[in-house]
Amino acid sequence: MTTLVVCVDRSNDISQKTGLELPVSGWEAVHALVTDVGLADPEDSSVNCLLESLRVARDLRDEQEDAVVAVVGGVGDSLVGTDRSVAGQLDQLVETYDPDSAIVVIDSAQDERVVPIVESRLTVDSVDRVVVRQAHDIESTYYLLKQFLGDEELRSTVLVPLGIGLLLLPLLLLQFGPEVALAALASLLGAVLLYKGLAIDDRLATAVERGRDALYSGQVSIVTYVVAAGLALVGVFLGALAAQGVGTDAEYVQVLLFAYRSVPWLALAALTASTGRLLDEFIQSDGAGAPYLNLPFGVVAVGLVVRGFSGYFLEQESVLAHLRLPNGLVLTPTERLAVFVVSGLVVSLIGVSVTARMSDETLDDVVDQ
Repeated sequence: MTTLVVCVDRSNDISQKTGLELPVSGWEAVHALVTDVGLADPEDSSVNCLLESLRVARDLRDEQEDAVVAVVGGVGDSLVGTDRSVAGQLDQLVETYDPDSAIVVIDSAQDERVVPIVESRLTVDSVDRVVVRQAHDIESTYYLLKQFLGDEELRSTVLVPLGIGLLLLPLLLLQFGPEVALAALASLLGAVLLYKGLAIDDRLATAVERGRDALYSGQVSIVTYVVAAGLALVGVFLGALAAQGVGTDAEYVQVLLFAYRSVPWLALAALTASTGRLLDEFIQSDGAGAPYLNLPFGVVAVGLVVRGFSGYFLEQESVLAHLRLPNGLVLTPTERLAVFVVSGLVVSLIGVSVTARMSDETLDDVVDQ
């Protein structure tokens, strides 16, 4: 009784890497083939498949059975051509050795599809599936995880917030229920991601030093930034009061009223901060770039446009009275919106003109020097 131990390589990697024509049969030939494949690609799982074929053939011979080990592979541009090539190689082996049964050795699901082709020619006693214990992906994951755990910065960034969240989760579940607990945990993780993603930690680390340098160097912007922060708080406070005092529960009306009341203060805050920055540029550099020159005009223009649109919608909802000019003329909502939009465009154009003029003068000064 002769058993054919056949190693199936449907993708034909063995033939391509060694340059040998399949089928290859016989103990010595397959044993030499293992070395050739291993030298060509040590990470190829075909090496393990070939070794398993040799092991199965050896065990059968130890049990006093005739065993022939062979390797077949698919050659062709299509799946049909590949399978027909495997069938032809099997026919050649059957004609040469006249085996009574076969044991198929495979290392992938793709190779397993060839099993019916073998069964159509021989009785298949067993299908031996080779699974490599130390897969490359698993090994890579292990070393990446080990490297991650060895990095102190990554541990403090990821593991510490995650550990805090897991510690708080049971307490929040007992105290507030699953919805609040999950929401709090998601908020914590989201805050950590934003904290690191926006590099807030780096900014905070240098904020004290930058503030001290700004005070010692006499920068005007350090004072204007404080004033701007106060004006912004006033704007937010007045906007919140206006939104709460409106006699409607419509949320969009409250948002519009908040924007209408707070925008002048917020624009004034941004104008104060940008003016301080502009003065610092003039003092330190004997001139200022176009972005710094155009910023105050852009802030005023945006404030006018936002206030115009919010006032227009509030007038449509009868929350805001019609605008009355000093000469007694009353503007309709559309006329009011047009006045604010046109005013914003005019301020923006003035800023562009001033910036272009200042830039030209600076360029002329450089050329004269």
